Amino acid sequence: MNKSILVAGATGNLGMRICRELLNREAIVTAIVRLTTAPQKIEALSKMGVLIQKVDLNSTEEIADACEGKDLVVSALSGLEDVIVDLQKRILDAALKAKVKRFIPSDFCTDYTDLLPGENRNFDLRRVFRTYLDSTSIQASSVFNGAFADILQYDTPVLNRKELSIGYWGEKADWKLDFTTMDDTAAFTAEVALDDEAPRDLQIASFQISPNMLQDSVKELTGKSFNLRLLSSMENFAVFIKKQRADNPAGEMELYAKWQQSQYMYSMFSTQHQHLAYRRYENLTWTSALTYLQSFLR
Repeated sequence: MNKSILVAGATGNLGMRICRELLNREAIVTAIVRLTTAPQKIEALSKMGVLIQKVDLNSTEEIADACEGKDLVVSALSGLEDVIVDLQKRILDAALKAKVKRFIPSDFCTDYTDLLPGENRNFDLRRVFRTYLDSTSIQASSVFNGAFADILQYDTPVLNRKELSIGYWGEKADWKLDFTTMDDTAAFTAEVALDDEAPRDLQIASFQISPNMLQDSVKELTGKSFNLRLLSSMENFAVFIKKQRADNPAGEMELYAKWQQSQYMYSMFSTQHQHLAYRRYENLTWTSALTYLQSFLR
């Protein structure tokens, strides 16, 4: 019998991809959307074959009604405390009320369980929800995908095409960074959703690449020699981030404040995925570093 799966955050980039991958695996997919969701976003999901249920996301009762008869809830939500903690708690409470057996939280990031609290605001919010999730009886699985590979296109210090530079912190020119494409993350999440034996935590990466390896790959693809730059020690980077955050209090209300972006960089150079679960589902293919870099480097 085909599994019936509810997706929250289905109108987002990752959520829509997860819906597509679930449908490709013949799951019955329902998206809960806000009453004010733009019609074109709903239409895009409907054309894919997703069932749409408009609900008041402030109402646990309405969400619970949408959860009735579902085998699993997937959260692909993105936001600050009101979303990652408060809204996810309401969705989880609703799932429990409807006797849903499994839950995939919005943990699509570096495995923060290996990081110290306080080093990354957005990870700390997920840590708060994780504590609540693990206090319940529901079976949960988190998909940790490292950084979305898309950030390599955004001229961050790790790869800056404008300045022809590749940056790193500390003595970590050979430190391998975890990157996963959104498509690979969605496909893996769909497999986890259909896997009743999936473990609590799963680490993945389409590819792992160090600054030195990245320099070699860029040279191979473009013929250009990007400058490999030591930006600072990790200790000095941590001090810089604290000052950057203190100087920008308005960023506390921004999902991707400049200091939050720095915190992501710091996290990427602080922990690595050591237990990749990509072999759990043999039917999946993974995007290589060269293939992904070639998609946007000229």
